Amino acid sequence: MNKNTVLAWATFIMIIVGVALIALGAFRYNDVAGYGFAAVGIGFFAIAWVFNALKGRV
Repeated sequence: MNKNTVLAWATFIMIIVGVALIALGAFRYNDVAGYGFAAVGIGFFAIAWVFNALKGRV
């Protein structure tokens, strides 16, 4: 596994975790905690976007 493959897997895993956190915030927690879960899920998407942008440059 080279570094691009590792970044690709990290991006994929972070997208899955981000979707899961947003789903938890939307469907499981209907109070203020849901907003926190959704915000953290969006943060995971942002970090996954950075990992995807780093592929081929590191």
